[in-house]
Amino acid sequence: MKEELKGTGVALATPMNSDYSVDYQALGNLVDYIIDGNADYLVIQGTTGESPVFSWNEKLDILRFVFKHVDGRKPIVFGLGGNNTLDLIEKSKDLAEFDLLAILSVSPYYNKPSQEGIFRHYTMLADAYPHPIILYNVPARTASNVDAITTVELGKHPNIIAMKEASGDLSQCKEILEKRTDDLMLLSGDDALAHDIIKMGGEGVISVIGNIMPTEFTDMVNSALAGEFEKSATLNSNLKVAYKMLSEEGNPSSLKAGLESIGIGLRTVKPPLFDASDRMVNKWKSYFNN
Repeated sequence: MKEELKGTGVALATPMNSDYSVDYQALGNLVDYIIDGNADYLVIQGTTGESPVFSWNEKLDILRFVFKHVDGRKPIVFGLGGNNTLDLIEKSKDLAEFDLLAILSVSPYYNKPSQEGIFRHYTMLADAYPHPIILYNVPARTASNVDAITTVELGKHPNIIAMKEASGDLSQCKEILEKRTDDLMLLSGDDALAHDIIKMGGEGVISVIGNIMPTEFTDMVNSALAGEFEKSATLNSNLKVAYKMLSEEGNPSSLKAGLESIGIGLRTVKPPLFDASDRMVNKWKSYFNN
């Protein structure tokens, strides 16, 4: 299982029609595009998939579709995290039927729990979830940080196998790498920092850019994992403009503008997010045509 999480996971966007229903044709096309680009696994209903704006039944419908469409070609991770611990445990019972590689679980947002509260939350989930857990630390979205010591201690639980680190704090990543047990993987949650984190000893990334440039990004990650740092640094440098574009009008709005520019779905996002501008779509078209 640890080997399957190594490399490039892609946090799958959820293409939508103009009425906000899921565009399953485009979703299937996107899955094929990512798989053809040699990504190692797919992550369903993470932040990039707009998980906060889908009902639980809609999330399960998306998961069932992707499982059927992938048909065993790649492992699948599913996002189930939030700020209601007991509700998450109840929902997780519906996932027992799926052969998931792991569950990605974002740390509790809005509540701003203490480190002890975060530890208790994740321990309760790990005791109850039917699949291994990837912790997910993204303080810019949750308003609280999972610090290095909490991460290391949680990594001792047999059902917690990785941390997706999106704090942007490389010193925190370094501390995790220095103090973790061998059973805990460190995955970058930030495309632009993936190269640095892998070079420090991390095992991979859960990526946004992998939706739109899976081949190029996977090549960079694989080169870094192989210790070919001169090559990977060049490949990473070639992607820096795209990294910046992904954040210009927010994620996943900017990403969906890029996907529309290459013919995979519309730029539609659900409120309260707002669709990317024509300027953003045209900027992606210019980028890919140069």
